Formats: sequence, C-alpha cells, structure tokens
Amino acid sequence: MSVGPVTDSFLVRPYQSPPNATEADGRRRSPQAVLARLSEPGDRSLRITHTEQLPGRVEVHANWPEGICHEVLDAVRAAGIDRPWAHQARAVEHAVRGSSVVVSTGTASGKSLTYQVPVLSALLDGQTAPNRRGATALYLAPTKALAADQWRAIRRLAEPLGTAVRPAVYDGDTPQEERAWAREHANLLLTNPDMLHTGLLPGHRRWGSFLRALRYVVIDECHVYRGVFGSHVAQVLRRLRRVCAHHGAEPVFLLASATTAEPGDSAGRLIGLPVAEVTEDASPRGELVFALWEPPLTEGRGERGAPVRRTATAEAADLLADLAGAGVRTVTFVRSRRGAELISLIAQDRLAALDRTLAGRVAAYRGGYLPEERRELERALHSGELLGLAATTALELGVDIAGLDAVLLAGYPGTRASLWQQAGRAGRRGQGALAVLIARDDPLDTYLVHHPEALFERPVESTVLDPGNPYVLAPHLCAAAAELPLTGADFAEQPALFDPTAAELLPKLTDRGLLRRRGSSWYWTRRERAADLVDIRGKGGEPVRVVEAATGRLLGTVDSAAAHTTVHEGAVHLHRGQSFVVRELDLADSVALVEESNPPWSTSAREVTELTVLETDVEVPWGDARLCFGSVEVTHQVVSYLRRRLLTGEVLGETRLDLPPRTLRTRAVWWTMTEDQLTDARITPEILPGALHAAEHAAIGMLPLFATCDRWDIGGVSTALHPDTLLPTVFVHDGHPGGAGFAERAFHTAARWLAATRDAIAACECRAGCPSCIQSPKCGNGNEPLHKAGAVRVLTQLLRGRPTA
Repeated sequence: MSVGPVTDSFLVRPYQSPPNATEADGRRRSPQAVLARLSEPGDRSLRITHTEQLPGRVEVHANWPEGICHEVLDAVRAAGIDRPWAHQARAVEHAVRGSSVVVSTGTASGKSLTYQVPVLSALLDGQTAPNRRGATALYLAPTKALAADQWRAIRRLAEPLGTAVRPAVYDGDTPQEERAWAREHANLLLTNPDMLHTGLLPGHRRWGSFLRALRYVVIDECHVYRGVFGSHVAQVLRRLRRVCAHHGAEPVFLLASATTAEPGDSAGRLIGLPVAEVTEDASPRGELVFALWEPPLTEGRGERGAPVRRTATAEAADLLADLAGAGVRTVTFVRSRRGAELISLIAQDRLAALDRTLAGRVAAYRGGYLPEERRELERALHSGELLGLAATTALELGVDIAGLDAVLLAGYPGTRASLWQQAGRAGRRGQGALAVLIARDDPLDTYLVHHPEALFERPVESTVLDPGNPYVLAPHLCAAAAELPLTGADFAEQPALFDPTAAELLPKLTDRGLLRRRGSSWYWTRRERAADLVDIRGKGGEPVRVVEAATGRLLGTVDSAAAHTTVHEGAVHLHRGQSFVVRELDLADSVALVEESNPPWSTSAREVTELTVLETDVEVPWGDARLCFGSVEVTHQVVSYLRRRLLTGEVLGETRLDLPPRTLRTRAVWWTMTEDQLTDARITPEILPGALHAAEHAAIGMLPLFATCDRWDIGGVSTALHPDTLLPTVFVHDGHPGGAGFAERAFHTAARWLAATRDAIAACECRAGCPSCIQSPKCGNGNEPLHKAGAVRVLTQLLRGRPTA
C-alpha cells in the first residue's frame, strides 16, 4: 500500500518536516522542546488537552547482601555497577535466603539484576555439587523476543565467569540440535510458558538432571499473566512445582513486574505460594513529560452522519515522521498488527518526501513475522539503525531498547499498568523523555484526554486471574495426570497444589473417559498428548498461514481465533510495507491465500451475536432493577465486512460473508430494568433499543478503567426483551472461555463503572452520538440503532436504585 501525498479535505495539513532536521539535534533537546516543536505547525497546539510533568528521582544505593559469590560481584562491577540500588539489594537478599520474591518497580529500574545476581551465584556455587550438571535455573518470559534479549544480557554479564554459566534459549524457533544440547548441558534455560507447557513438562523425565538441580525459577514481566492466559500459566507453574518435587527439587521463584497494585498477592496467586514483595523504587529517573493529544475533527461524516476525528493511526504516523526526521529516537505503540504496519507505511512515505535515506530508518514490529524477520528488526533497533518503530505490545515488555527519546501511544493501551510500561520505554538511561497519548475516537480515549486525573491520580490496577476457572483447570489436571498420576496428596496438602474446584472436576473427567481412577490415583488414558488439549494463550487452534497465491511464499501467520475477522475473503492484509487482499480463506487447511494489491481502503469485519443465560450466580436489587452475575453462552458469526477510507475511517461499502458461527461459554454481568422505570426515564418503545445499545457500547468502552482488560477482551449484547430475563437487559461478558475475571470485577465495581459511563456520554459535545461516546469500532450491527440521550436517561434511572452501602 502506498500512502503518498494526499489533498483530500479531511487532511488537516500536509506533512511538513521540522526545519534543520538532524539526528544530533533531536538528541540534544529537552522533552519540553521536542513537544513544543511537535505542536508548532498549524493548529497542533490545540490538540494537546493536558501536559503532565513528572519530575526526576535521585537514586538510593545499598550494599550487596552476604551470600553472593565474589566472582559474580566482580562481574557486575566490570559491567559498571559498583553498588546496587536499595530495592535491588532487598530483592537479592530475599532470594539468597530462599524466599520467593516479586520486584514491582518502574521501567528501567534494574529488575533484571535482582534475579541475574542470585542465579549466577547459584550456578557458580553449584559447580561443586556432586552431580555432573551442577545447579540449574529456569527463566520464563512471555515473549520469544524478551527471552532472546535476556540471553544476550546474561552472556555479556557472565563472560568473566567462563563456562560456569551455560545459557540456552529453548523456544519454538530453536533448532532440534540446539534443543538436545540445552537438555544435556545448559544450566540456565531461557524459555516461555508455552514451551514449558508443551515441551519440558510432558518430557520431564528426559529433563531429569536439569530439574533435580533446579534452584531458581525466574518469571519476568509477570504482570502480563492476567485473565485467562494468566490462569493457564498459573496452572502450568503448579505442574512445574509438582514435577520438580517428584525429582527432589523445591525451587525459589523470583518474579519481576511492572508497577501493579498488591504485587505480592498477585504473584502468590500466580505461583500458588507466599511471595514477598519489593515495591519501593530506588533507581534514578529522568524527567518525563507526558502529553495527552486529541486529533482534530475532519470535514467528513461517519455512520449516522456523526462527526469524524482524524484517526489516531494517521496522527501517530505524522508525529513519528516528525520525530524521526529530527533524529528523535521514537517507538510508537499501537494496538493492532495492521495499525503497526499502516503507521510505518505512512511515516516512511512522509520521510521519503524529505530524504529517501530516512524512510528506511522507520519500520514496523509485530507478531506474525517470521523468526528471522523479528531477529533482524531487534538487531537494527539495538544498533540504532532504526530511528523510529511502530510496534505492537511485543515491545512493551523488558526488551532492552535503551536510548529512546520519545514514545507515542496510538490509543490508550487498555490498562494504566500498560500505559506506564509503554511510556517508560523512553528515557531508560536516566535522560529526560517525552510520552504522548494520542486518543482514538472512542469513549474511553476521549474521556481520558479530558479527565487526566483518571490517568495521573489513580493507582495502577490489580492483576486479575482465576486459577480455579474450571475451563482452565480441567485440561491442566489431565496434563498433570499424564506427567505423573494424580494422587490425594496433590489436593490434601496445605496450601493445596490445585484449586478445591479440582475435587469436583475429577469425577467428571473420569466419566468422560479422560482420566481413569485406580485406588486413590488418577491416570491419563488417551494415546494423544494431554498437553495438546489446551492452548494456554487461547488462540483457538492451529494458526492460519498467510500465503501469497502467486508465489506460494509464506508471509506469516494469524491466530486462529482472529482469522474470521482479519483474513476473511476480501480483507486487506499488510505485511512489512506491502499491501495484500485475501483471495480465499480455507478454514479446513488453515490457509489464507492473498494477492498483492493497493486498495485505497481498509476493511473491518461485522458480526452478529446471540446470548443465552446458563446460570445466575448472584442477583442484587438496584431498586426495581436487578444487577446480576453468572454464566452465559455467546454465539458469534461474522456476516460481512466494511470498507473504510484510509485515515478517516469513512464507510465506503459493505460486502456479505458466509462464515460458520462460533460458540463461547463464559461469564457475564448484566442488568435488567422494569417497564415502570423506563417510563419514569421517558424511554418510549421506539427509542428503547437504541438507548440500551448505546449504554452497552459506552459501558464496554469504560470498563478498562475498572478491570485489568481492554475493550477487545470483552463483548456485549443488549435487547429490549431478552427471552431469559423477560425484561430489557444489557449484558457485558468476558471474551474468553470460562471467563477471565473482568465481568466479575465489573459486577463488584458496578456503581462507579456505570456512573463513569453515564458521565462520559453526557459530557460528549456531539448531538446524536459519535465514536467518542456511544459508537463502537467493533459493533456487529453497524452502530444501529443508537440513542445518546436515551442512554443517559437509562443509566441515570438505573443508578438511582444502586445500593448506598
């Protein structure tokens, strides 16, 4: 796709490069000066709704605790670190004493050293152990890139220690011969929960010498393990503890996290053991200037004639080009893979108009790339060859990208924890940095850029996960039984290894023929691998391969669960600066055939949803209304896709699709209202469907402020007469099998959540509803019907009956 000079009326201004743009100039200027430069052209200064200046912080040092090998401390000093910061010393002291600990401090606060030092010391001490292998350690990262980055860091730090430290990466990209070497010789294994689940644990007998000597398990970026994914990882870690005990080991867990609420409790739920916490950050921090930026309204009109703002994608691409053109090293975070590609393309095109050599110094980074492509981009980023990068959340984590001057966030990332994690990627060497949150045209982003206190005056969220979720626990019980027969001891010891729900699941698994009971033990009965019963990331099956039809070239992959909405027939697919259109989606063979094309539009899928109440767990009266929480079954079917004009999102047309429905059993929060309440709120039958629909959209958009999720983790249904409640009802449900804890959190914070929803709709300046308040980018009904004033009245009436206690 080529995005060249555009003269359409919706463009606020043509691209203008900053004058006298040089790389050195960008690195010299303060973050205030960089922001002032960005806001100079045209009316840009009006787009900044708030600027927050976060002062720097002076470091506090401490001494290393006793028990660390002096050779390790010498290696650390050789790396330029004479004394640790106070939080590093406290965390290392816990580790040396054999106490599991989580370090929850800011980005660039040296969390890696808190586990590297005790691990290296243990490996060095372990060389004198009677077994041939010596002591071992396991490092778990949520992404392959982070594990590879840590491998490089460990090799640099441990170079003076010689062959005493033998690290190896073990993931899906590791060749077979390297896997064999790691199994036989490595004493520090760097992997991810996926490989632990499908490779190491099912084959634990072949890893016996490694597991017998396991001293430490490092869990990096543990705040990522939330929702259903976190619940799966919690079960994988319990299986690891069980297998380690079988081999005679009881490792200490060392966890590193971004700043979260109650990190000790969250880490304890994750591993199933008590965890000490270190939260007081003693590292130095440069000044951070954080700007909230709202793109301007355009001359175009969207659905139902609503005003359209310039997209966050287009705005971020312009700002990235400006910053890269001035030599300001910048990463732009964007929610979707397609968004990362599009921002990169637009920025490259703008830079090429200034200097063609600059265009090659901006790129995209996202999941779905081939391994060699990811490695190439990581190398270019480390070396400084790239000045700008448009990335998905893969780079939100602790990959070392030191030296960045600025971070752009193309839309609120879903949680305050992710917001600060992304913003903290700049200024990692203590220098001042700039962060800019560019609002998308949706209710939550609009609310946040006009209510900065919601970002800067509220604590970060707690991590939500539920290891007892039966949809999660059941397949892991099967996997555990395949590894070692389950016994009563697995459930009787305190704290019990598995959730009490397991006692209810075992008979059901036995009845289904998955497990067989002999005496007091349960055995796996099938020939297939039990670990294959569950995909811990919830991708829904085999990834769909994206193949160029003309050449047979494999471009990458798309998660199976996303295939219906992203690579359906006619979908526009972007890959590393090229645009393709999907010619055919073969679900049976998991292949999407594409051909190169340059349409002047993007595509977005539309789907219809039906919901059935299976069980109501809790029902609370709100006056005559009812607030409920329970289990539901949701049926989705993608029925068509919209073509939208690039940069503005204006709808150009709709095309029907014929795809099979998908069913999801999950958890939901819902509320009902009576006819008398609706009469009191002046809601007539004609406007009732639109009022409920608008309230549903806005409630989904606002929930990420109250639960650790983003709007793509949740869904909703509204109806003027639901067959199960026989009343007007609005549902908000988790988007994962068995639930992810988000709807439950919504139930418990409903008064604050729904009040903020009402206020956000009422405060929007539009007349009849727009993307900033009640329109949804993923609405299956094309945002019809919607009634803004009716939504405000419905929510106001509902809130009048909320409990006061």
